Amino acid sequence: MSERPKAAGPFEALRGWLSARQGAAHAPGWGLSVAVLLALIALPVAAVLVIAATPANNDWPHLASSVLPHALRQTLLLGLGAGLLTLATGTATAWLVTMYRFPGRVLLDRLLVLPLAIPTYIAAYSYSELLDYAGPVQTTLRGLFGWTTVHDYWFPSIRSLGGAVFVMSAVLYPYVYLAARASFVQQSVCALEVARTLGRTPMGTFWAVALPLSRPALAAGVALVVMETLNDLGAVQHLGVETLSASIYATWLQRSNLGGAAQIATVILGLIVLLFAAERFARGGAKVHHTTGRYRAIPFQDIEGWRGYAAAALCALPFVAGFVLPFLLLAKFALTHISVAIEGGFLRAAWNSIFLATAAAAAATALALVFTYAPRVAASGLTRFARRAAGFGYALPGTVLAIGVLVPLAAFDNFVDGWARSVLGISTGLILSGSIAALVYAYVIRFLAVALGGIEAGLERISHNLDAAARALGETAMSALWRVHLPLLAPSLGVAALLVFVDALKELPATLLLRPFNFETLATHVYAFAALEQIESGALGALTIVLAGLVPLILLHRAIAGGRAGGSGD
Repeated sequence: MSERPKAAGPFEALRGWLSARQGAAHAPGWGLSVAVLLALIALPVAAVLVIAATPANNDWPHLASSVLPHALRQTLLLGLGAGLLTLATGTATAWLVTMYRFPGRVLLDRLLVLPLAIPTYIAAYSYSELLDYAGPVQTTLRGLFGWTTVHDYWFPSIRSLGGAVFVMSAVLYPYVYLAARASFVQQSVCALEVARTLGRTPMGTFWAVALPLSRPALAAGVALVVMETLNDLGAVQHLGVETLSASIYATWLQRSNLGGAAQIATVILGLIVLLFAAERFARGGAKVHHTTGRYRAIPFQDIEGWRGYAAAALCALPFVAGFVLPFLLLAKFALTHISVAIEGGFLRAAWNSIFLATAAAAAATALALVFTYAPRVAASGLTRFARRAAGFGYALPGTVLAIGVLVPLAAFDNFVDGWARSVLGISTGLILSGSIAALVYAYVIRFLAVALGGIEAGLERISHNLDAAARALGETAMSALWRVHLPLLAPSLGVAALLVFVDALKELPATLLLRPFNFETLATHVYAFAALEQIESGALGALTIVLAGLVPLILLHRAIAGGRAGGSGD
């Protein structure tokens, strides 16, 4: 990091204030636009809270005594277990790859991020096929040792809380790995070398210097892992773990109790708030500054002989567990059952997924552009707050989001239908509820944060002098955006749209609850076959989702690994 910039003088402060005032006057409609858009994004959360506070029946005592204790305990244990396991795995592998040279290090650095391309529900389906009683692992053991029944041996059940912790940790540890890798790459070599000159061993340097400096990044990575466990529905259902998300699904669809589902959803919202507070507490409020602007390449320590191969094996193990085994199983099933998959609706599900993901990517990118551009041309407390708050939807589990989206849309449909009946004498029926528009709306709220970060970073690289020049030449804020900023932002917009596209392609919980009747996406296509214990018929769809997720992961890793100031991570 560079040295702290000098404080702005009175003339610079005055010029900044005048610029903000002129910007707000120059584009008065931007503040109103972001306010309306922010209200639409916040509407689902408000709807969940209203429904929970005014249910048709007072089911809270029953939920609090019978459903919530077990579901809350399972949810907390799953999040805690996955958080701790991914913290250990991601931090250890990132430290080895960043600071040591051993056989295969460069290749492993790229491979370790690939498990993130496999959604948790697909990993759960794959490991159930591998480790169940009739799967190849137990079948091979029975053949080798002559066992005939389940009573002859003990084998850990994958369909359990422990199995869910293992499966989710296997595919979610890259969140921590990427955060730790970026932090370790950016750390000052001088600080590490000072610790060594004071007598610290390499491991002592890690514990005393590197790990404390990386605490904010690690806390952010673990928080993402826990949020994914809160959001998951397909994996926990398949593995028999009754979490809060699974309880919402069962209460809403199986027991037809929307009010009870909304009340459970408020518990998840409370957990999200606590998670954010815990993440900020884990950061400790500490700020780390480098006292020099000079950076040197990281002096790798060579690990030779059997220790080097042991380090390579240690780094390869998470990749094999999180990517290789599920991928090989899916590839085998997809190749041997390709005709069955195509006849089972794969092509239609793929087309529906591409259409939905494209619409969501276009809408989310456009809205993210509005939220990031508004503070630039109409700086105010409202536009800055809207930019920060717009990404909150990413923290909402799909089951919670589905309730919040469906209820206001149904209310709108009922209002329009009632008006049409009384005024025009016709019935409009359902316009938005259970439609593709409802799905796109949910996707945009859920993945808007994904687009916001990249577009904001791209916009910050564009000099404000270009805005001033465009304004001097008579351009409005909108025309300057169209003629000046959009051409310069094209790469950032493309990456943002790609990331939203991939996330929307594999989204399951909200899609299950909001999709139109008889409408399948790749995610629901795979889910339907897995529910029938016929994952081989849905393997082609699962493999397609995995392959689609690889490209953005490779781009993301390249940006992080080469992100060291003053040089590359290598």
